[in-house]
Amino acid sequence: MTTFNVARAAMAVLIGAALTGAAHAEIKNYEFQLIQPTVKAGADRIVTVRLVDKTSGKAVPDAVVFASRLDMAPDGMQEMATKVTPMPGTEPGTYRFKATFGMAGRWQLSLGAKVQGETGTVDNKLVVTAEQ
Repeated sequence: MTTFNVARAAMAVLIGAALTGAAHAEIKNYEFQLIQPTVKAGADRIVTVRLVDKTSGKAVPDAVVFASRLDMAPDGMQEMATKVTPMPGTEPGTYRFKATFGMAGRWQLSLGAKVQGETGTVDNKLVVTAEQ
């Protein structure tokens, strides 16, 4: 093989490696974002979040949300927790949860999810304000 062909082959390998690496973002590049940061206090309230790839700004559909918790940790009442029930999303990349906000104040929604094709877990804590 001539030097020119070796250089071309090496360049092809480097380009392929760069393109393969760009196809998958790192798990730290994903985050949940609240669609609406406030809800009315009471039973059966819906909280909607969007999972976003921060590098592209695009919503990420088909993630598997396996952990969710809602408590009043931002107001120093971690023991004030409530059940969170997953609901069907209304658009790709959105995830909805039904919960009872027993009192007005700041509630922390903790979410854990797996993104298709990525290693690791997306973990976010979002603050939802319940108003009277």
